[in-house]
Amino acid sequence: MTSMVSGHRARKRFGQNFLVDEGVVRQIVAAIDPQPGDHLVEIGPGQGALTGPLLKRVARMDAIELDRDLCALLARHFSPDQLAIHSGDALEFDFAALGEDLRVVGNLPYNVSTPLLFHLSRYADQCRDLHFMLQREVVERMVAETSTTEYGRLSVMLQDRFDIEMLFEVPPESFRPAPKVTSAVVRLRPLRTAERAERGSAADPAMFAQVVSSAFTMRRKTLRNALASQVSASEIEALGIDPGLRPENLSPRQFAAIADHCAARSKGTA
Repeated sequence: MTSMVSGHRARKRFGQNFLVDEGVVRQIVAAIDPQPGDHLVEIGPGQGALTGPLLKRVARMDAIELDRDLCALLARHFSPDQLAIHSGDALEFDFAALGEDLRVVGNLPYNVSTPLLFHLSRYADQCRDLHFMLQREVVERMVAETSTTEYGRLSVMLQDRFDIEMLFEVPPESFRPAPKVTSAVVRLRPLRTAERAERGSAADPAMFAQVVSSAFTMRRKTLRNALASQVSASEIEALGIDPGLRPENLSPRQFAAIADHCAARSKGTA
């Protein structure tokens, strides 16, 4: 068991659970497989359990940390040439400012994991891949298949932009303090333009987000009711989709078809 930086007590308000299992750290580093020239960006480096091993594989990296005390501790442990520390909230951070071909990693705080994933999806084009440790239930929702209990807004929104793979589980005892849930490591690979076109991804991301959000706000209702304020049952049917289905029965491609129809109609081209 180890942590690179000591002398800091985990703070509940920041959702801090520090990874201390060296075996899990090795598994994560192996999954990322960083190469010398890679541009790594770590969200929530905490006590540096991952930061140190990653810096053995790359010359320098960026880190975003909300806790100012941890920023100070990390700054004392790693030189500025090794680690560029950005003190602030990752939910408000402009990842595009760091450049292109980013490899984003992190043990994400469970209390903000979903909004943080949505925020990061805005920067998919700037990323090569993303590796995160999250609550297992969140990862199960990310990779869920259509018409399953876990399938929902998070599944649809992320699967429209990424290939997603659950890699392995991490037990509570791998952290200090130990959370009450099992964690899992997940890999997200952004879909490129040609791949998104082939999969029928949404042409209008804002309309797509609006349609998906509206649908799953009333997930137990049929599409004709859940989306009544945006599209009629006859319009849904004309797209080859049964308006009697529930939101959980639609694939990301089908949601994209509805969203693109709504976007085209609002522009007067449908």
